[in-house]
Amino acid sequence: MTKLPDIFTKRMREMLGEEEFALFLSSYDKPRAQALRVNPLKISAEEFQKISPFPLRPVPWCATGFYYAAEHGPETSGVTEDEAMRLPEIPRPGRHPFHEAGLYYIQEPSAMAVAALSGTKPGEKVLDLCAAPGGKSTQLAGMLGGRGLLVTNEISAERARVLSQNIERLGVRNAVVTNETSENLARHFAAFFDRIVVDAPCSGEGMFKKEEQALTMWSKENVETCAARQQDILEQAALMLRTGGTLVYSTCTFAPEEDEESVAVFLTHHPEFSVVNMPEKLDMDALGFATGRPKWCREIVEWKDFPSDQGGAARAAGSLAIPEEVRAQLTGTIRLFPHQLQGEGHFVAVLHKDGDAVMRPESVPVNKVTDKEFLQFCQETLATDIVREREEESCSRLLRFGDELYLEPYGLPLKGMKVLRPGLHLGTFKKNRFEPSHALALALSAGEVKRTFNIAADSREAAAWLRGESIPCDPAMKGWTLVTVAGYSLGWGKAAGGMMKNHYPKGLRKNY
Repeated sequence: MTKLPDIFTKRMREMLGEEEFALFLSSYDKPRAQALRVNPLKISAEEFQKISPFPLRPVPWCATGFYYAAEHGPETSGVTEDEAMRLPEIPRPGRHPFHEAGLYYIQEPSAMAVAALSGTKPGEKVLDLCAAPGGKSTQLAGMLGGRGLLVTNEISAERARVLSQNIERLGVRNAVVTNETSENLARHFAAFFDRIVVDAPCSGEGMFKKEEQALTMWSKENVETCAARQQDILEQAALMLRTGGTLVYSTCTFAPEEDEESVAVFLTHHPEFSVVNMPEKLDMDALGFATGRPKWCREIVEWKDFPSDQGGAARAAGSLAIPEEVRAQLTGTIRLFPHQLQGEGHFVAVLHKDGDAVMRPESVPVNKVTDKEFLQFCQETLATDIVREREEESCSRLLRFGDELYLEPYGLPLKGMKVLRPGLHLGTFKKNRFEPSHALALALSAGEVKRTFNIAADSREAAAWLRGESIPCDPAMKGWTLVTVAGYSLGWGKAAGGMMKNHYPKGLRKNY
């Protein structure tokens, strides 16, 4: 059993009471749930179930989420005995060609609830403010369906690179990846977004079973520090949300200081926001969700000095009385407990910014593609005009930055910001030719290109391709070809002389 900090267990016993605390504590004796989320930009959940090499069972709160059978036992997913007999032969989802093709994202099941509850719709402008490694961002991208805009941000440069890689792997076309502070984003994106998700940095109490680092770093002081940092981030998020918009706040901790109290302090400072009562909209018993608890929010919230790590002024020690009408709203928030459902601990609050929605008409300048190398590539390789389609669906335009070509969402104030990915990377201009990017390959479907080379997911060719090896092909094939696995894009090959030359990126090659 996981050894939990004494101060933590004492607090949880006081919060839950003896009977529920015993159930909570027993959840640490059970293996953690393993799950994946199907990427609807590539394949529907229904179609994936037909081709999945792993037994699947639906995650109740996410239409595209599924528990999968673990390699060494059925306990984590509730599979049948017959399926359990097959477990030693079941491949690991993280080491399968379908994973490299971006058909799914491996994600902790409770974490799927955040985007699922966000209400994101195609065509909206959405910000994921604390986004790495990309689970919620790629889920939001699937809900946008390739329309609208997703700005996905991470303050840590190293984690932002992982975020960008996952956005690429899942074939997201309408995303911009930034590596910024929330304050600098707010200076550029005032009242810009329709929907903002803040999966706030927290003490990680809900991840004790999953991440040993969360357990070793936990302290009462860290809880207080996280609560102060969360207020700093929420203040900036409020500046970036338009009137009539939605702010989704979440953590993976049980600490009331970071959950109910964080929401209550924010609402007290921002009467223009109110809690959307999610329990009224959901079958809470069927999902295993619990409501937020106003009694866990102190009537007077106090905090110590906290120097802002976002580049702003320090937050001085102080206190704030929480009005009763604010505390009453906290029953509209949601808690996920590991003893009540198959997943780890999470907290979610959906907040509405009062006021009428302001619709901003978009006008996009017409692109005039003048680079002959790119034009030639499009004419020889693509079956559809993806540039024009992206312009119509996502208000995008071509952007050449040095030798790199991007399809950039139009109208974004990106100057003065650290941008890892200004849009979909189309490729690179080299001497007298255009070389398409791996990102473009993963964003395309087989029907959007003139040549495909398909390999079976369980074949030797698939393993060889992911190792970076070239493989034989029809001698009649020539030029850039979309290599697919079971019909889904895996990368570029270049056919010549009866061989499909491998252009799978060296940094992604794996020895299966």
